[in-house]
Amino acid sequence: MRYGVIPESLLERTLLAFGLMPNAMNEAYAPLHARAIVLATELGVWDAIGPGGLTAEGVATACRTHPAASTRLLNLLVTMRYLSLEGREYRLERHVRRWMLADARGSIRDAILMKRLEWRWMEGLDEFVRTGTPVNVHATMTDEDWGLYQRGMRAQAGLIAPLLVRQVPLPRGATAMLDIGGSHGYFSVVLCRRHGGLRAVVFDLPEAVEHAAPLLAREGMGDRVVHQAGNALTDELGAAAYDMVLLFSLVHHFDDTTNRRLVWRAARALRPGGVMVIGEALRPSSPNGGGQLGAFFDLYFGLTSESGTWTFAEMASWQKEAGLAPRTGIPLRFASEMGLQVADKPGS
Repeated sequence: MRYGVIPESLLERTLLAFGLMPNAMNEAYAPLHARAIVLATELGVWDAIGPGGLTAEGVATACRTHPAASTRLLNLLVTMRYLSLEGREYRLERHVRRWMLADARGSIRDAILMKRLEWRWMEGLDEFVRTGTPVNVHATMTDEDWGLYQRGMRAQAGLIAPLLVRQVPLPRGATAMLDIGGSHGYFSVVLCRRHGGLRAVVFDLPEAVEHAAPLLAREGMGDRVVHQAGNALTDELGAAAYDMVLLFSLVHHFDDTTNRRLVWRAARALRPGGVMVIGEALRPSSPNGGGQLGAFFDLYFGLTSESGTWTFAEMASWQKEAGLAPRTGIPLRFASEMGLQVADKPGS
């Protein structure tokens, strides 16, 4: 997947093809387009328009905004193909009806609202590039930030989890899994729904558990998926207690030494014959050979954590050092810039 200037005429396509149009002039305006999407979500524009249509004045009344300024926002969203204009009424495009409404199944509304938090982190990009010092996001989040973060991550998981679990190899007859850093617990929820005899412990920081607990409670999984608050780097994870350990979107937070210790501790918690699954965005071997999204994740996680993304080979080396038998890395079918590094614990 790529982001960038999209030509709308033969002339524009020609100018772009021959390098006669400065892309940067247009791409540098991307923040205004992004803020328009987030603002419309915050104001409730999508839900105000709803399945029917609404005039600019009607949107302004429903959202308590200035009519003329609202019209300019709505017109930009038309050109971005989030809205269409029929007569004087604005209507939602199909993808907006599917994903952006608050009560839509699989709504990503909370993930969009989380962008305000992420933009604040991105303010540290200048300092990161100059000094290599990342933003310690978990240490800087307020109580309100933690709630926003957990709701946003849960919305993102709603897109990924149903597809992800089809590629997760679960040992035959597995009854217990440990989801390290799983916060909202939705990956465990979907796995346990798919495998009737499976139960899961979702292990995460106390701040994460506090705000993720209501999200997990809504799933109605009772004692089949439960939270345990703690620090996976220092607290006891158990010994030979689980058939599977899942570390999804976690190891990008830590450096190589820390990840080796974490994987060793997680391997100890596996039963013989158990499986460890590390799910992560992958660092491209070269910017020439990788997608734009892979390079984005490497910079984004480098900025917001202690390390950034890793390769299959690096993750497999941690597993091998922990006494596991790594398998060949599995690129995700729905997002090749992400993958699963699976390893088995010897034994029966």
